[in-house]
Amino acid sequence: MVKELKSPVRIVLENCGKINPESIEEYIAQGGYKAVNRVLQEMKPEEVINEIKASGLQGRGGAAFPTGLKWEFTSRAKDTPRYIICNADEGEPGTFKDRPILEGDPHKIIEGMIIAGYAVGAHYGYIYIRGEYILSINRFQKALEQAEEHRFLGEDILESGFNFQIEIHQGAGSYVCGEETALMDSIEGKRGNPRFKPPFPPSSGLWKKPTVINNVETLANIAPIILKGADWFRGFGTKECPGTKVYAVSGHVKEVGVVEAPMGITLRKIINEYAGGMRQGKFKMAQVGGTAGAILGEDMLDVSLDYASLKRKGLVLGSGAILVMDETTCCVDMLKCFLNFFKRECCGKCVPGRIGTEKLLEITTSISQGKGKEDDIDLILQTAKVMQKASLCALGQSPILPISTILKYFKEEFIEHIKGRCPTGVCKI
Repeated sequence: MVKELKSPVRIVLENCGKINPESIEEYIAQGGYKAVNRVLQEMKPEEVINEIKASGLQGRGGAAFPTGLKWEFTSRAKDTPRYIICNADEGEPGTFKDRPILEGDPHKIIEGMIIAGYAVGAHYGYIYIRGEYILSINRFQKALEQAEEHRFLGEDILESGFNFQIEIHQGAGSYVCGEETALMDSIEGKRGNPRFKPPFPPSSGLWKKPTVINNVETLANIAPIILKGADWFRGFGTKECPGTKVYAVSGHVKEVGVVEAPMGITLRKIINEYAGGMRQGKFKMAQVGGTAGAILGEDMLDVSLDYASLKRKGLVLGSGAILVMDETTCCVDMLKCFLNFFKRECCGKCVPGRIGTEKLLEITTSISQGKGKEDDIDLILQTAKVMQKASLCALGQSPILPISTILKYFKEEFIEHIKGRCPTGVCKI
């Protein structure tokens, strides 16, 4: 199980560690499925959508698209049938914030999917779970069976006339299948390759039908919002980004794990108050948002960690993964590690992604061996910029952020390698 780091607020993680996740009775005793009962008995689909819109909930998978707006677009699509997909393909290195939710409170995700289905007029849902998450898969399957036994899934749920079913689809370990269109191709039995957009999933998604795709954490917020209201939810976080965020903290900190905190918390507070501070050395940098995220230096320790604040600085919060590194970390070696991941996981569908990731790794490896030229630094940046504009999906577009930010703070370290010396002694030159 993933360790929780004494969360100051618990909305998403409220039941995790508090109830037996394999007992629907314990979930119901904590108010579980009350939200489903409320929407089916007391609310019209458009009222559910309006409440989610009013809450300001944004997608917690990384894109931060307004959840209520996505539901509204899907509900207005003319084509049928419509589908709900829960994206639980947590393949971003350093990201493990969905896993404790799936393992510790699977019924909350089921409840969120049922409400989403009712809101947009969908009667079938899929949850796409990473194949390595064996415990998550087993517990979710058991939760589905219990929900059917208690008439929360299936035909005529709670005698409301609404039908909804959920099926588990196991991923096979492809990073690119975390991208929504590649994920849909995988569910359809195809090789998981990204599709051209538009059209977008709300109008043409799974089997070219209107589809809502929400992250695990996003769906875990739905039932609490329905029960306690949009205004209550807006009481947490910032005005632009209400609610909480589950952060996955790892690296050179004393305590590794997840923490749920209001949107807008600072990196310094997460490291010092919840992760116990640095393990030994001094803070050097942190990567926020997974491998595709930005490198933040010391001057960013007090920046507000929310989608809007980071966007204004040209950065992203992404999935909320935070990798903390001390002064023993070599920046060139770290970038090489990132780029090796991108090269290995690229689907190869587009030339910029296929060739670009290979060339970036090749140049960075040469620098790490003391064989690079100073012009190579500009070449890395320029190549990443071209990839950002020309690549088909986010994988090919992503290297620009870690590359541009690591060079912003540590360009001199790259120059030192070119001169034949690794300041940290990590690279064998």
